[in-house]
Amino acid sequence: MKKIFAVVVIALGFYSHAQQTPAQPQSEPISIEGATAHLGNGEIIENSLIMFAEGKLKFVGSANTKIARLGKTINAEGKHVYPGIIAPAKSLGLVEIDAVRPTRDQDEIGEMIPHVRSIIAYNAESQVVESMRPNGVLIGQVTPQGGTISGTSSIVQFDAWNWEDAAVKTDDGVHLNWPSSYRRGRWWMGEPRGYRPDKDYDKNVTQLKEFLANAAAYNKGKSVEENPAFAAMNGLFTGDKKLYVYAHGEKEIIDAITNVKAAGIASVVLVGGYYAPATTDLLKKHDVPVLVRHTHNLPLFEDDDYDYPYKLPKILADAGLLVGMQNADAANFQTRNLPFYAGQIVAQGMDKEKALAIITGNNAKILGIDNAYGTLEVGKSATLFIAEGDALDMQGNVLDKAFIDGRDISLESHQTKLWKRYMGKYEAGK
Repeated sequence: MKKIFAVVVIALGFYSHAQQTPAQPQSEPISIEGATAHLGNGEIIENSLIMFAEGKLKFVGSANTKIARLGKTINAEGKHVYPGIIAPAKSLGLVEIDAVRPTRDQDEIGEMIPHVRSIIAYNAESQVVESMRPNGVLIGQVTPQGGTISGTSSIVQFDAWNWEDAAVKTDDGVHLNWPSSYRRGRWWMGEPRGYRPDKDYDKNVTQLKEFLANAAAYNKGKSVEENPAFAAMNGLFTGDKKLYVYAHGEKEIIDAITNVKAAGIASVVLVGGYYAPATTDLLKKHDVPVLVRHTHNLPLFEDDDYDYPYKLPKILADAGLLVGMQNADAANFQTRNLPFYAGQIVAQGMDKEKALAIITGNNAKILGIDNAYGTLEVGKSATLFIAEGDALDMQGNVLDKAFIDGRDISLESHQTKLWKRYMGKYEAGK
């Protein structure tokens, strides 16, 4: 017990270090001139001029345009400007150290808990959140996990004092883990190893259908007693919230989309969608976008193509679906690798600007924040970063500056401090 206590104390000691002080509101206009601008919608502007004031983009175009520069000018010749990368479906700010239970707050007790709001547990001083920014990941969807209906997510920007300051869009969607029709054999109970049909699948689906039907009925009428779980589902029927359905198998995807649409849910997003290529007609019929799993993965099954995870986003995009990317099945800290996951798709033949859109403009559309974020367009938020090279490449993703809502944010983190410390050590030893 003493050893366990010591580990927890040490871990919490690291956890207690606060992040960099959030930046002050933009005080003067800024012009970025000479960079290659990647707009996040598939377009690119060589030798660009980007100007923003009061947190909003005022001009996005060619530096050859005869227009007065606003305020301070940043010479970015030879560099690249990108919109802030957006990370959906992650428990960032809810989990700090996986091995320390007191720092994990992404899951609550219960199976059907749409009324549990992740935003109120968001830790704006998370060191994991802080580590996203040096790679250009500036916005995320704080997402609950566990159970069948995990709860309600919210979208935040990654430079804030508290969750109220961080919030971009609160209670944007409900997250549903669709049951699997197969499960692994429990060898410790004498069952054969490998996958086998789940005899409880139909029962689990029936329970879900009943919950959805009861929620719909509850929100159509006036109930004497309040049911928080049913009340939290109301936005799904009015279209104010999205339902994020996590499913991989062909049968699961078909059953999930068919049943939630039959229940009257207006806006549905498929998360995962490993075998979504087999269901593209259904997904297009119901206008369901896909937040595909990240590319740095092994195939799920032995008979899948070895490079199937690498090419899956392109397959779905070529089929005419709106595709974004998440890494819900990976550790939180790996979210900083989103630009490199997108770079992997380029190696599969996708145009580089379209690959960028998958983690910027497309993610913004899917999350419903494209009116303000995801692309570099006049009138939108000045949430962007300047990189020395190609942000989708590990060698080029070296940030000089990053701005959230026009605020010049710090790119320091616990990792950058350690890097500088030990680089100093090795330099001193030469």
